[in-house]
Amino acid sequence: MRAPPASRTLRRTALLVFALLLAVCDSEPPSGGGGGTPLAPGCQGPLLQGETLFGNAEVEPFLAVDPADPAHVIGVWQQDRYSRGGAAGLLAGISFDAGKTWATVWAAFSHCTGGTASNGGDYQRASDPWVSIAPDGTAHQLALAFDVGASGGNRAILASRSSDGGRTWSAPQALQGDTSPKFALDKGSITADPQSSSLAYAVWDRLTEQDVQDSPLARGPAWFARTTNAGLSWEAARSIYDPGANAQTIGNVIAVLPDGTLLNAMLVLTGLTTNTAAQLAVLRSADKGVTWPDPPVTVSAVQNVLLIDPKSHRPVRTGGALPSIAVDASTGKVHVVWEDSRFSGGVRNGIALATSADGGLTWSAPVQVNRAPAAPAFTPAVAGGGGKLGVAYYDVRDDDPADASRFLASSWLAISADGGASWQETALAGPFDLQIAPFAQGYFLGDYQGLAWDGTAFVSFFAAANSGNFSDRTNLLFRRVPPP
Repeated sequence: MRAPPASRTLRRTALLVFALLLAVCDSEPPSGGGGGTPLAPGCQGPLLQGETLFGNAEVEPFLAVDPADPAHVIGVWQQDRYSRGGAAGLLAGISFDAGKTWATVWAAFSHCTGGTASNGGDYQRASDPWVSIAPDGTAHQLALAFDVGASGGNRAILASRSSDGGRTWSAPQALQGDTSPKFALDKGSITADPQSSSLAYAVWDRLTEQDVQDSPLARGPAWFARTTNAGLSWEAARSIYDPGANAQTIGNVIAVLPDGTLLNAMLVLTGLTTNTAAQLAVLRSADKGVTWPDPPVTVSAVQNVLLIDPKSHRPVRTGGALPSIAVDASTGKVHVVWEDSRFSGGVRNGIALATSADGGLTWSAPVQVNRAPAAPAFTPAVAGGGGKLGVAYYDVRDDDPADASRFLASSWLAISADGGASWQETALAGPFDLQIAPFAQGYFLGDYQGLAWDGTAFVSFFAAANSGNFSDRTNLLFRRVPPP
């Protein structure tokens, strides 16, 4: 995500730095220490005024499991996070033994990972890492890349592919680029079609009027591009939904139904300079993204509040109302999760789940997933398969209000075998001190985390803070949890 836009009512767009997989483990959370950054000294670009570079910090991971080989897993993340947006680079970790061992690789999305003018990666920073794997094992990555300072209008949505399981990655292809400060790109995602190895889809939002403070003319439509030849080339990007002036979409993510229909889940914000309203919605395409003829289907209105550390009185930057969407191919059901404060009358966010059994045409009323409802919960991810449903999230149930020196969070996985009527919970990591995490518009582990179903278990890929270790603030963790 990029540096804060001129129009502050539009959602923050923060830039990324490459994340290191040396810290990944398959069971316990980090106890401090760990390896350093693999990025070459001096590769980083300029700092903005008052900015901090958090070296050795890994944040905002995402995960994909190979549908043909569940032992083949790829995780991506930001490495060395900047306080005012983005990271020095994006890294990828590949495993061929279900997460027991890993190798660290990267695509040339920025200077620190080999990006140059000749290979399409001539950018100072990168952000919003996303990965997906096609049925034949072809892997696709997406990134937001950009410059800061005097050249801060230079930014692009970049795609890269791997035909060897993620060991090597192609030169980036720009799906959309801008050099004018009037525009900003944000929150892209990429989805390989589970039914065709030729098809993959990318979505993001493009904000306008960014050179005018609080412009009522600003808008942020959802943009879409697809490949029909496994990422060798991409069709021209186009807008598929525009909510109009003084409004925007964000958090666009595509899921594919068993009948081939595409669903684009998104958060829609309206009244940005007046009384902002938010709702989750889905767009539908019955022809693999050629057309998106119907208006958005509302999933739910959203009520969302900030999480504030009561000790330092500083915010925690969470995923907020950004949606996570998953399809259970065995049942055809679609699930969406997000943060919502409706369950506490607006006091604190819980994790909300809505389900559709008719291809996204209608949705159930939201239900609360987090198992400690008296504690704020944040940054959920959802996955499903075999009739099982998993939701990963963080909460602060383990924090001691009497301990003014720390603000403790833990990571959890809730699993349901009955569509969300009942849940069993597993502790994934923690408690750990959020005050150690990089501070980027709040204590920051990421706007999302990774969760997938590998056919027999849920696999979680997430960031945790190294309590007490300011030189190695965060690590990445991998957990594989079979359903009870």
